[in-house]
Amino acid sequence: MDPENTLFVRGATPVLLLAGAPVHDALPLLTAPDGAVPLCEGWSIVPRLTLCVVDGPGEHGLVVPALAAPVVGGADGGAASSDMADWCADAEPAGGAVVLSLDQLPETLDWSALLSSGTVRGGFIPALA
Repeated sequence: MDPENTLFVRGATPVLLLAGAPVHDALPLLTAPDGAVPLCEGWSIVPRLTLCVVDGPGEHGLVVPALAAPVVGGADGGAASSDMADWCADAEPAGGAVVLSLDQLPETLDWSALLSSGTVRGGFIPALA
């Protein structure tokens, strides 16, 4: 997966946004009108500094060259540039990350619009131990 089509967002539960992902149709349609993101059954994520692997059932999965991918957010909640080590550190206590697949990356992060759009696929994906 081209790192330019990804965005890693830091937070208590980190998020990975994917644009034009080859696994888009394999991920479940996201329904989170109350903001509670459901678990993606049968999927796992391996967040690492150089590569982030999202593995699904069967032959579905992708690899993101994470070191080259943009990372935003942080303790201040802003959109300041961060780094992949910080995102991985967020994923560890969270036990995984929310992975959202969309047609294109949003210009601004409007979580309520993303979670209720009806076109986004994904959910919370647990990290492999």
